[in-house]
Amino acid sequence: MTDFWANRRVMVTGGDGFLGRRVVARLGATSATEIFVPRSADYDLRTKDGIDRALTDGRPDIVIHLAAVVGGIGANRENPGRFFYENAIMGIQLIEQARLAIVDKFVTVGTVCSYPKFTPVPFKEDDLWNGYPEETNAPYGLAKKMLLVQSQAYRAQYGFNAIYLVPVNLYGPGDNFDPKSSHVIPALIKKCVDARESGADHIDVWGTGSASREFLYVDDAAEGIVLAAERYDSADPVNLGVGHEITIRELVALVAALTSFVGEIHWDAGKPDGQPRRALDITRARHRFGFAAKMPWDEGLRATIDWYESRPTRRRHVDGAEG
Repeated sequence: MTDFWANRRVMVTGGDGFLGRRVVARLGATSATEIFVPRSADYDLRTKDGIDRALTDGRPDIVIHLAAVVGGIGANRENPGRFFYENAIMGIQLIEQARLAIVDKFVTVGTVCSYPKFTPVPFKEDDLWNGYPEETNAPYGLAKKMLLVQSQAYRAQYGFNAIYLVPVNLYGPGDNFDPKSSHVIPALIKKCVDARESGADHIDVWGTGSASREFLYVDDAAEGIVLAAERYDSADPVNLGVGHEITIRELVALVAALTSFVGEIHWDAGKPDGQPRRALDITRARHRFGFAAKMPWDEGLRATIDWYESRPTRRRHVDGAEG
């Protein structure tokens, strides 16, 4: 890091979340003067009052906006209106109030769900507008993509230094393993571990297994976000990823092997696969601010499984000590 962070105050929305904790830790290694995390219990960022109070209390020079209402395919299908409204209203008001508060720089972390359903692989940032997102998560993806429009419009009219990053699916220790809202990797890990420990002879998996996904280790994502906040000042959106994909069928087999689950995989083809393929072109991030992911895939997946299996709360539940 350079002296860019010296005497700068940073506000990280969603800073107590899965990705946010890593971003805060990475910022802690810089010379930033103060890192402010407005927690939802104290600041409702869906309201103008909550945003105004957060900006007044944090007095940030830089805002990194990570807060979002998120979930896997099931959660998106059950909450399309909520996911659209809360993500859109939070981001739109936050960018506007940050502009009025004369924040020096605003970093929006968007979503790969904003890409069109049938984007050519690898996804290039210039393809973001060449079609409609995959239906199951389109409301969420479009709400986040509106923040790209706002960022570019505010740069053009007001000279507001807003940048927009598009990370691919994240994973790692500390992920959300709640089956009602988790994404694919933690959901599969939980299914396999729980089935192994209960002696179940199979697990049920949504879809056909033919869809593909790209996964970025959460610490690598945090590194990319902090690098962009320091080094990148342009209207163009930028992908954050690793540049290669794996099919869900291959992923299930790998997770089963790493968790020592030997039962059968029952595919529920009546459930959606989601977007057919996801793999990003990561050239722009490398060229514009020198980001390249470092965590080897097998090592990152093993670390995520180990974290889940070692959680005391999970062990107590398995042993029957928690209802």
